[in-house]
Amino acid sequence: MRSTDLRSTFLDFFQERDHRVVPSSPLIPSDPTLLLANAGMNQFKPHFLGETAPEHPRAVSVQKCARTSDIENVGRTTRHATFFEMLGNFSFGDYFKAEAISWAWELLTRHYNLDAERLWVTVYLDDDEAVRLWRRVGVPLERIQRLGMADNYWSMGMPGPCGPSSELHYDRGPSFGREGGPAVDGERYQELWNLVFMQNLRGEGTGKDDYPILGELPAKNIDTGLGLDRLAAILQNVDTVCETDLLAPTFRLVQEMASREYDRADATSFRVVTEHSRSIAFLIADGVLPARDGRGYVLRRLMRRAIRHARRLGIEDLALPALTSSVIDTLGGTWPELTHRSELIRQVVTAEEETFERTLRQGSRLLDSAISRAKTTIPGRTAFELHDTYGFPIDLTLDAARSAGLTVDENEFAELLEAQRRQAHRAGHSRKGGAVARQDLYRTVTAEHGLTDFVGYSSTTAETRVLALLAPRGPIDIAGEGDELEVILARSPFYAESGGQVGDTGALRTSAATLDVLDTRLGLDGLHVHTVRVTAGEVRPGEEAEATVDAARRSATARSHSATHVLHAMLRRHLGEHASQRGSRVEPGRLRFDFAHFSPVDTRLVQTLVNDYLLDDPEVTAWEATRAEAEASGAVAMFGERYGPAVRIVDIGDASRELCGGTHVGHGSQAGPVQIVGESSIGTGLRRIEALTGADALGYHDHQRDILNELATLLNVRPDQAPDRLRQRLETLAETKRQLENLRQTELDTHAARLAAQAEPVPGGWLIAQSVPDGRDLRALATRILKLRRDRGVVILGTQVDGKASLVAATNTGAQARDLLTGAAREIAGGAGGKGPIANAGGRNPANLPTALKTAAAQARTLLAP
Repeated sequence: MRSTDLRSTFLDFFQERDHRVVPSSPLIPSDPTLLLANAGMNQFKPHFLGETAPEHPRAVSVQKCARTSDIENVGRTTRHATFFEMLGNFSFGDYFKAEAISWAWELLTRHYNLDAERLWVTVYLDDDEAVRLWRRVGVPLERIQRLGMADNYWSMGMPGPCGPSSELHYDRGPSFGREGGPAVDGERYQELWNLVFMQNLRGEGTGKDDYPILGELPAKNIDTGLGLDRLAAILQNVDTVCETDLLAPTFRLVQEMASREYDRADATSFRVVTEHSRSIAFLIADGVLPARDGRGYVLRRLMRRAIRHARRLGIEDLALPALTSSVIDTLGGTWPELTHRSELIRQVVTAEEETFERTLRQGSRLLDSAISRAKTTIPGRTAFELHDTYGFPIDLTLDAARSAGLTVDENEFAELLEAQRRQAHRAGHSRKGGAVARQDLYRTVTAEHGLTDFVGYSSTTAETRVLALLAPRGPIDIAGEGDELEVILARSPFYAESGGQVGDTGALRTSAATLDVLDTRLGLDGLHVHTVRVTAGEVRPGEEAEATVDAARRSATARSHSATHVLHAMLRRHLGEHASQRGSRVEPGRLRFDFAHFSPVDTRLVQTLVNDYLLDDPEVTAWEATRAEAEASGAVAMFGERYGPAVRIVDIGDASRELCGGTHVGHGSQAGPVQIVGESSIGTGLRRIEALTGADALGYHDHQRDILNELATLLNVRPDQAPDRLRQRLETLAETKRQLENLRQTELDTHAARLAAQAEPVPGGWLIAQSVPDGRDLRALATRILKLRRDRGVVILGTQVDGKASLVAATNTGAQARDLLTGAAREIAGGAGGKGPIANAGGRNPANLPTALKTAAAQARTLLAP
């Protein structure tokens, strides 16, 4: 059965049993606790937790998954993969163990026609019910094995839904390993299908399989995962996943590029290059770009590992562009995002492989030398030097060492890395300590008074009360005119800096004092900290106050924030989903937006898209929901951001829906116009756009127009003619400079010929020792004279420039020219320098230049004397 048939058979089987087909979610999950989608159940997590009700109690899907926990096993075994398609059926509080077990057995034995005598089952240690159910469908007791939490208790690898599981394994025969069932040999008895009885909630643990079970989920659920690769390998009667129709065309291409057939000696490299090429293509298609951390680092690690193994196979040309194209050709029909993003994939892998090729050339020489010297272990210091000096990833060093039968002193490497980190942070240690102490102070204020009641979404003013005055050394009871300090208020209309948006400024007034609010920031879990300066009177804790935000500044900031959301939406629309936000800075009248992309962006087109959308005047609305509801609605969350159970969502028309706590305008037209003033690279795969909004954008436009008008006036043309006229003037100027340079060179040649003709014959050769009026080209002049006089001689030239003396000596005798100027340099109160046949000297006493020339000439006569 081909892979297309395997998918359709699975989906049809469960559709007939009242399951609703749910499309695969992207590899970049909406859940910020996950780096990548690693299981079919990821998108159903809110249903399992009881946070949202499913539209239908049963679901079936073919989910794209990426896992790198077993990356070291990829290529070394026949079954491991970093990307795979997981066939899964799910029950949300509907059916449970009996149906899941009987349907799995029926599908495998009657529809995929697997030999029932070769199927084995594992269950969790104390799951007697599962054992009875497997016996009921016909599995003999001797082919049922009980295993512990590490094998048969499933979780996402973090706090969340979990439960005991039961796995179906297929005996591939004695050529693949030892007898004894899955408990003995996982390569022979290959795991196919994992049935998870999702009924518990796990907490934090100390390791992958060491965590507490916190209790029961709201309902008992079913989550299953059948690996398409492994099923295809069995049904297509091939040894490895690389030989299935999912990867076979790419596998063959690797062999063609290596100019040799697949062999056992280099089996790992053939498999790694093939399998990783598929992962790379899917990750890029779903919006992942190479980076130094996060999911971008996962992609970069896969790419570099594939490139390294390609070079081991003798593939010296770029490998990834052709191999990922093969993946697209093979799987693009099933997964159209591969085809839609084919050009993006090609450009990203080409740029990354070219960059890494330089790293490989630099680091490989040192690594190969270390491998040749090592007997059993490569020193950790060598691995650290490769990492720190050459940018050579530690996982590649480990991989290369392992292939050579060596190990790396990872403890020494870790110690050196930690020492480097400690050194880097030492300078800021005291500041960090101060920050920790400040947070402790905020925590004390919060414990006494509670958190700030923020009312700034609905108003820019508020009646409030001063809760605390905080000086650098701690709380104080009174502050007077000129004092700068922090103020904590009971209620505040001031937005505290977060999410890239700067904090509000404004004024604070009590019955006895006036204070300027210079900045507002978050102190701890919702505590607003206002930095103020007392401009008049005295203020004390407990006093009533009126807080007023600088409304004009707030409006200008809101324009920039709404413009940032639309810019983000238009970049994703124009470039693709990969162009996601990596950072931002939102200020009054201006914004800075960092995003993932690999090449320069057409800012004029992006600016037009943003302004056209804003001119349509989309409504800007903000609403609150649970985190699960926000995810279900398609709201964009920033990876790594922490969100509470309730979140705020900002919609701008039909283009943008983001989780955001910032302030915004009411309609899109209020945010414009937007003027992009800069676009640049800030790192591999990262771009930055800087823009102005509102009045600042108009002011920028006016300034540019004024410059153009002034230029047109200077050129005596209309503004629209200024570029052409300036271009003509610059071309004329360049031609004039070229002619002047030619004339200068001609004059230099004439001067050199005249001086060469005046050479003084001396014993052993010739000598020129003269002062020249123009010393800008002394070295060039001396060099030309030597070329004209090929016989043995010395040139010494001197001049005065800007009140200082300069000398140049040149010789074709093989001597060091610097020796000719040592004594002369002392005469002009200076020193000599240079190596080889030409040297120079300078000094601050030009009056002695004639004497210096005589001294140098005498030294030259001594040198030339036979």
